[in-house]
Amino acid sequence: MRILVICEESGTVRDAFRARGHDAWSCDLLPGRGIYKQYHVQGDITKQPREWLASFDLAICHPPCDRLLVAGALHWKKWQASGEQQQGIDFFMFMTRLPIKRIVIENPVGIMSTVYRKSNQIIEPWQFGHPETKRTCLWFIGDVPLLVPTNDVYKEMMKLPLRERHRIHHESPGIKNGLTRSMRRAVTFQGWANAFADQWGGLKSGG
Repeated sequence: MRILVICEESGTVRDAFRARGHDAWSCDLLPGRGIYKQYHVQGDITKQPREWLASFDLAICHPPCDRLLVAGALHWKKWQASGEQQQGIDFFMFMTRLPIKRIVIENPVGIMSTVYRKSNQIIEPWQFGHPETKRTCLWFIGDVPLLVPTNDVYKEMMKLPLRERHRIHHESPGIKNGLTRSMRRAVTFQGWANAFADQWGGLKSGG
């Protein structure tokens, strides 16, 4: 199965699919990382050849959310006036028009559930073995089944200090291990990546 992971420089999702024998690629403006970084295309996804895009069976998309998420609602008017939010909306909507039969778009809870449509599913890290919270929406286009939780650690999570449960929100500014705060916060949880690969990797090629 051929999978394209869009806006992923970390390679987490791509590598999970590759580890299971799939022909998975990633594409991002930044250089790629990960075990299979040779299967990373550095460039603007909107500039990629349509023929190449159409060769994939499944696209998993992670469009930037910083101007769309509900946590930034206090700044929406400013971003709307500057056009920044509309740029984010337009890029998100580009993902919905990819020439690929199955598309998954991932974004934290935000404005797209109103501007586009209600998401098909909302997932949390603690449903997949990570004792923290990051309420995240998934939109499906084509025949994509709901993701089934693999390891519910909610009870264990609730025993942890609030700061640990909300680790992503407390990431400190600055560069750590060569990664910016936004890059560290954007890395897909390994439990999610494994579930994507295990559950969607078995879909029939060609749609």
